[in-house]
Amino acid sequence: MQQAVYVKDLGNMEYGDAWSVQDSLLLENTNKKIKLAKGEDAGETIHHLLFCEHPPVYTLGKSGKEEHVLISKEELAQRNIGYYPTNRGGDITFHGPGQVVGYPIIDLEKFFTDIGRYLRCLEDVIILTLAHYGLKGDRSPGETGVWLDPSNKMMARKICAMGVRCSRWVTMHGFALNVNTDLNYFSSIVPCGIPDKQVTSLQKELGKEIPMEDVKELIMKNFEQVFQCTIIFPREG
Repeated sequence: MQQAVYVKDLGNMEYGDAWSVQDSLLLENTNKKIKLAKGEDAGETIHHLLFCEHPPVYTLGKSGKEEHVLISKEELAQRNIGYYPTNRGGDITFHGPGQVVGYPIIDLEKFFTDIGRYLRCLEDVIILTLAHYGLKGDRSPGETGVWLDPSNKMMARKICAMGVRCSRWVTMHGFALNVNTDLNYFSSIVPCGIPDKQVTSLQKELGKEIPMEDVKELIMKNFEQVFQCTIIFPREG
């Protein structure tokens, strides 16, 4: 029986607010699992896939280095760029308008208990999405996320960053795909802690602006395919 994944688009939301939404959903699921482990009736865990865009913000993973932010806190404030140290994996990255951010909160015990496999599946979702636009997304050995031409040092460029956290096999955080993103923001950080690597977007690669809703539709379709699940839109109210 396929698992149901409930999708919600949070729209344009401050990073901290979206983090709170994720935390709440993760806590609901982990509390259920704690009660179930004690033999109490807690109901089934529920899988979620959240979409959003963030106002400009840099986020630092738990293994990241603050020196990978190349501008001062004063300049961050002057430019109205947020900054959050987080509990996800990975290093520094940027979120902002024109970027599709996806946060899956799923109980991996109902799929598979393997974080590495989970990350590879997320990469597959994005690789399939890029293929729709005629782009060959690929992996770079030892570097989570999706790249174009990763084997060519002069041309390698990252188009999707990823970083996750898992508690009792329930995931949070996720992926950030550059669609129509202003790539100038990446010049003020060492993206993902990897020096001398370029960052790109669908808009830059294709030479035109891409409708965000089209990209989300493709991601949902490919998420269903890769995770062998059913996407559901809950009724409002």
